[in-house]
Amino acid sequence: MLCLKECMKTIIKYYIWTLIIVCMGFTQTLAENNSNAFLQKNKGNHQHKIVDKANRRILIQKPFQRIISLYGAHTENLFCLGLNNEIIGVSLNEAFPPEALQKPGFSYHDDPERFLAAKPDLVLIRPMIDRAYPQLISRLEKSGIVVVSLQPNNIHEVYQYWQTLGHLTGRSEKAQMMIQNFSSAVKKIETLSLSISKPKQVYFEAIHRKMKTFASKAMPIFLLEIVGGINVASDAKSVRQTNIAYYSKEQLMAKGSKIDVYLAQVGAMNRPKLKDIYQEPGYQVIKAIKNKKVYLIDEMIVSRPTIRLLNGMLQIGVLLYPDVYCEKGKFIISNALQGFSIDLNRETSGICKKQEIVH
Repeated sequence: MLCLKECMKTIIKYYIWTLIIVCMGFTQTLAENNSNAFLQKNKGNHQHKIVDKANRRILIQKPFQRIISLYGAHTENLFCLGLNNEIIGVSLNEAFPPEALQKPGFSYHDDPERFLAAKPDLVLIRPMIDRAYPQLISRLEKSGIVVVSLQPNNIHEVYQYWQTLGHLTGRSEKAQMMIQNFSSAVKKIETLSLSISKPKQVYFEAIHRKMKTFASKAMPIFLLEIVGGINVASDAKSVRQTNIAYYSKEQLMAKGSKIDVYLAQVGAMNRPKLKDIYQEPGYQVIKAIKNKKVYLIDEMIVSRPTIRLLNGMLQIGVLLYPDVYCEKGKFIISNALQGFSIDLNRETSGICKKQEIVH
């Protein structure tokens, strides 16, 4: 009788362990099947969700194929991503690349019907257009056209901005290449700048007639500091959280004796001539004015969030430290721009030769 009870216990234990093992195997198989099913379900799934500057939440299910760009930086970046065929319209103030000038021009002043007739599936804008022309934007969206507002404010947002353009257009890999090339060049230039024994102090003018410089996190200041320059207006206060900052003439004069180089962006935002700066009342106390170290630089390569910020970086470097950047700096930037159809020799316009003559 005792032996029978022991046998029954052994048999029950065997069945219990067998059941546990079977259940564990079933559970693992189920998990594996679910995992495989999940992977199969998401294999090839290129959906992305983005949030633009107007807080629009956009689900990108497939790349957009018919794009109108109403901001020059968007246009330049789209061409950089290889989207010549997908761009069906651009803004009226395009300057780069030359191919952009061959595209139909559109303006936010146009009648919405002109946009609708072109049948775009995506219209790229920037926040200013969103705020100033809500009726146009509303009409486009009601007609089923996706509108996306983008404009980065600092270099970290630039990387996100390029990636977003890649997601919108199905060119994520090319966008990632832009980011990698740019960030790698920045690190190399930053390392190169460590060889500079006497950093120069620089004032960077944004808008001459309004006595404005750039905020400390603005892209032109980022470029200046990466090449080894010191921003003398680092205490400037941003205007309404923009990249532009107030800097009174009194503040500038107080630091006049420290300013080795005076840079001024020139373009749509700021159109000074050298004589305007040299002859500005009170500026004669500025060291850079006395030593003829005032330079104009194209705003498109220092303020626009495109790969050509590398050109701006090189030009600033050459203007400040030609011995450091004319050869080594140019080599770094040239390598970073490979694959983006940008002729650095044409872009720099013999700036190193000019500096050789000066020095």
